[in-house]
Amino acid sequence: MTDRVEVTIADHVAHVRMVRADKRNGLDLPMFDALVDAGRRVRDDGNVRAVVLSGAGPAFCAGLDWQAFMVADAAARAKLLLRDDDSPANLAQRACWIWAELPIPVVAAVQGAAYGGGLQLALAADVRLLAADAKLSAMEIRYGIIPDMTASQTLLRLVRPDLACELIYTGRVVEAEEAVRIGLGTRVCADPLADALALARTIAASSPDAIRAAKQLCQRAPSMSTADALHFETTLQLSLLGTPNQLEAVAATLQKRAATFE
Repeated sequence: MTDRVEVTIADHVAHVRMVRADKRNGLDLPMFDALVDAGRRVRDDGNVRAVVLSGAGPAFCAGLDWQAFMVADAAARAKLLLRDDDSPANLAQRACWIWAELPIPVVAAVQGAAYGGGLQLALAADVRLLAADAKLSAMEIRYGIIPDMTASQTLLRLVRPDLACELIYTGRVVEAEEAVRIGLGTRVCADPLADALALARTIAASSPDAIRAAKQLCQRAPSMSTADALHFETTLQLSLLGTPNQLEAVAATLQKRAATFE
């Protein structure tokens, strides 16, 4: 699927890049498959500690490739609704959700259009760094449909309920500064890809055990009761204390040197 998505791995960081620039990285069936395959490859590589998700060309991802979708046969379109036993998401949703499912942090570098499915792909990342020209939209309403690629688990969680309703009901385009202000983006960067790679390398330099536990905490605790969340904090912490990587982190910090983790 390298004509849709390329994966390069260096220094414990996987760079997953959509490379269908001539179609603004539009989502056709091969792109859905390629994104899921890339997510599985990263998931199964025990040396990867952080991921950067990006799109080549002027757009991050302009959403569904309607032209390709309309000419696809019924069997191909039906494939998008199939679910595997290892995820609650169907194929269309999994192209986004697999990045949330990963046990390691994902940083999205977003430039130009992130529309429809492209927005939901970006929102599945833990951090979203936006170029000044980034434009985000839950655009599905314009085509007589609703967001159905995990917006229920991302968009509705990241922004206020009334703002989420407005974005879904209208499909209006949100520019970078407003996107950060309302919670769709983390910050605006002059070079989001360079900053995303630098951030991923910083994350990858930390204890991989602690980073994985931190992602669990950030993802799961907000939906728990207070008692369950506090218990979860303790459980995660006890799983780290006294382990080789935790002791190495302490030693490296006290000795003012780079840590070497297992």
